[in-house]
Amino acid sequence: MVSTPPNNFSWVDPGKVAGLALPRMTAEYQYLLDNGIQHLVCLCERKPNNYDTCPRLRLHHIKIPDFTAPSPSQIDKFLTIVEDSNAKGEAVAAHCMHGHGRTGTMLACYLVKAMKISGIEAINEIRRMRQGSIETSDQEKAVVQFYQRNK
Repeated sequence: MVSTPPNNFSWVDPGKVAGLALPRMTAEYQYLLDNGIQHLVCLCERKPNNYDTCPRLRLHHIKIPDFTAPSPSQIDKFLTIVEDSNAKGEAVAAHCMHGHGRTGTMLACYLVKAMKISGIEAINEIRRMRQGSIETSDQEKAVVQFYQRNK
């Protein structure tokens, strides 16, 4: 099957964690599988269309309203999915509508934990890697507070 990279796709930690915008076509889901991603974390309020066209790609749904920050328990749930999947050698990709706000926030929290860096450093790094990431002050605050809870 032909595969096409989803919009705003990039690895944050190659082979482990990636971010992207809302996938829409089977070819985009296939791209994820072709690149070693077995888990897709949807951070939108509704599940993405056509996600069931690639049954080998496991969908995890964490509902976060657009332009809001994830709760501490939602961040922990995301990081548990990543840790459990990575422990089995399986990669994870996270998405929201455009792959900026909610996705960037979760990816920054991942960097705080995985790379042992501060919340501000993680925000700056995600913004460097994925332009437009982390859109609101509440999203920034969520990353900083995650760092403070876990230092």
